[in-house]
Amino acid sequence: MTSTVLVLSGPNLNLLGERDPAIYGSATLADIEAAVGARAQGYGLVVEHHQSNHEGDLVDLVHSARDRCAAIIVNPGALTHYGWSLHDALATFDGPVVEVHLSNPAAREPWRHTSVVAPVAAGTIAGFGPDGYLHAVDAVARLLGVSG
Repeated sequence: MTSTVLVLSGPNLNLLGERDPAIYGSATLADIEAAVGARAQGYGLVVEHHQSNHEGDLVDLVHSARDRCAAIIVNPGALTHYGWSLHDALATFDGPVVEVHLSNPAAREPWRHTSVVAPVAAGTIAGFGPDGYLHAVDAVARLLGVSG
């Protein structure tokens, strides 16, 4: 079995550290990627990171992960609430999918309360800032039966 975990970051996550730090914190996407890589390495997992502001790019990345990656961690950004093509692509992936959000969408504006990704994810981790990504790596390791 492959030990690669695909980590996908959706629209506007390239602006982490600059965009609304009161909500999203001061960590950059590069900071999060480094922390995720270090955590995954402790489980013997390899992480492949991609960020895109375009839904179709994320769909293509999910398609390319089929039969190549063991799991997917995804922060779909605003696509969480309307990205049905991302939902459909994730539904074709055989490994575990963990959805992660820096903020807690359920505690924010009503339009953020629904996730179209959640039905195809093993679970959702939200509201823990950058640590949520580390929790997601831990969850993926458990779901894959990998110990550190």
